[in-house]
Amino acid sequence: MRFSDRKNIFNVSLKPVSALIINLILAYFVYFIARLAYLFENYSAFSEGLSFAHLLRMFGGGLKFDTTAIVYSNALYILLMLLPLWMKETKAYHKVCRWIFVVANSLCLALNLADSVYFPFTLRRTTTSVFREFGNENNIAGIIGTEFLNHWYLVLLFIVLTWAMYKLYKMPKTTLFDFNTARRRWQFAGINFAALALAVVFCVGGARGGLQSGVRPITINNANEYVNRPVECALVLNTPFALMRTIGKSVFKVPDYYSSIEESAKVFNPIKQPLAGSVPNKKNIVILIVESFGREYIGAFNRQLEGGKYKGYTPNVDKLIAKSCVFEYSYANGHKSIDGMPSVLSSIPMFIEPFVLTPSSMNEYTGIPGYLARWGYQTAFFHGANRGSMGFLAFANKIGFRDYYGRQDYSADKRFGGDKDFDGNWGIWDEPFLQYYCTKMGEMKQPFMTAVFTVSSHHPFVVPEQYKDTYKGGSLPIHKCIQYTDMAIGKFFESAAKQPWFKNTVFFLVSDHTNQSSHQQYKTDIGEFSAPFIIYDPSGQIQPGMRKGIAQQIDILPTVMGILGYDKPYLSFGCDLLRTQAQDTYALNYINGVYQYTKNGYTLQFDGTKVTGIYKLSDLLMEHNLVDKVPEQAQMEKEIKAIIHQYMYRMVNDKLEAK
Repeated sequence: MRFSDRKNIFNVSLKPVSALIINLILAYFVYFIARLAYLFENYSAFSEGLSFAHLLRMFGGGLKFDTTAIVYSNALYILLMLLPLWMKETKAYHKVCRWIFVVANSLCLALNLADSVYFPFTLRRTTTSVFREFGNENNIAGIIGTEFLNHWYLVLLFIVLTWAMYKLYKMPKTTLFDFNTARRRWQFAGINFAALALAVVFCVGGARGGLQSGVRPITINNANEYVNRPVECALVLNTPFALMRTIGKSVFKVPDYYSSIEESAKVFNPIKQPLAGSVPNKKNIVILIVESFGREYIGAFNRQLEGGKYKGYTPNVDKLIAKSCVFEYSYANGHKSIDGMPSVLSSIPMFIEPFVLTPSSMNEYTGIPGYLARWGYQTAFFHGANRGSMGFLAFANKIGFRDYYGRQDYSADKRFGGDKDFDGNWGIWDEPFLQYYCTKMGEMKQPFMTAVFTVSSHHPFVVPEQYKDTYKGGSLPIHKCIQYTDMAIGKFFESAAKQPWFKNTVFFLVSDHTNQSSHQQYKTDIGEFSAPFIIYDPSGQIQPGMRKGIAQQIDILPTVMGILGYDKPYLSFGCDLLRTQAQDTYALNYINGVYQYTKNGYTLQFDGTKVTGIYKLSDLLMEHNLVDKVPEQAQMEKEIKAIIHQYMYRMVNDKLEAK
């Protein structure tokens, strides 16, 4: 066969691929025009502080969300175009493909344009909650008809763009006669099969928001990464994406336990008022959120384990505990890293679904950095993974961190080891990154508030090559990583102690959640949430020692506010541990449809309707269900219902700010 013939066969085989690419570019163009229409229709809402550079940033960020929406809405079309079957290459087949493309993308266009009209009423992209919001309304058709007339120009734009999609659609110019030999058919099949396989990879990456390690599927909350104000998220997102990502996620419903928010507030009120006569004490606040650092691994918390022979895997943290304030019981509020961030930094526990994966993550709310930034603090968040990993960059921006430092920032700093310190999986090894963290704090103006999220004590549970013979671990794969991270924490505090800001700083050390367990008491419904809560004050103003009571992640915010003498109201579902009596401290968890409320020496389990269990904390294996057998049950049930009512009402009605 001559070279020109081979080239011709190759070109013919690629025609469906090239047509697909051109048509998908057309889809991106339609999303771009829809976003422009959204901007112009609601320009007054977006115009404040809007510069061309910021507009480019938001539109550029929008491409990520457009990609996800386009991949999902065009999945069938992509498959049909790339099927490696030569007999499909007919005019009739590609007419069907064109109509599938036009219908799918015109529907998405209609959603985006219609939502630009609805935006002024919600100041956000429409999510699946809209169907429940108007589920019982019978005048929707009339309202839609009226808005059609009032916004005739958007209807016209829809018609023009739909017509343009149909006319500009690229049809592959192939016929069955192009494949009249076995060689041509096999070549077509091979090329299109390879293209289909490649498309699958790109589609998976597009649907998730990236293929790099540590990236979870993007959610509506990730839009915060590209905005200066929460309202701008609507411009970054697109409505098909917002609907797709919230299917099954709009799980918050206000229960009828109490007749009003005021009634439940008489039992539990998350709006905390400053203490009378509070005197500002603007110390630096440093929060270490240590990946998977369960309380079980810490020897100082488990002297009784294994007949008193258990040593744990954290000699450095043990030394820290000896000079810190700790609590008899302490817990994480969730099971995932994305649960830990809102709990630790915003005092919002995980109920039903991870908060940042729900539409309520678009509500107005802040956290420790937001409150303290208003009070004159410099704030920064550190995470050794890729920028944007786990959605932390977006969340950090949302709650008020001014600066964010990730793997790329570490690698760009010539004083450190660069990307050779990347662990090959998640991010920069903890030892060098915590030294970087310490150094960067030394460059900040006091008072400052910072938080760091470590990465090394995570699956696949490896340690740096130079430490493989040093840290042998124990019975579980994570143990050697805990030993390594403990060493990194020890070196961090050694370096911090040499800094001029050290004595003026209060340190908090917690974990994001727990992980592997080798002791039965840490595998129970409450035991699996057991996590460290350590307050270290080098100045000695906070007395060290083991205190009676229960600590949890959501207690950090109110405790910080109490330490600093913060003089304004704030929202918190936790309590100030240093000013709350031990019998009034508590912990909140949610596990498989059951709320857990731990207080007064008991863990109560409530399924939303009734109490299903109550266990003594001293019943380490939770073997004796005391439901309906203890007098504390009635009051605890009343309190957990009030907490749930406050939580759900504030989530649904966007009341997460102390106003």
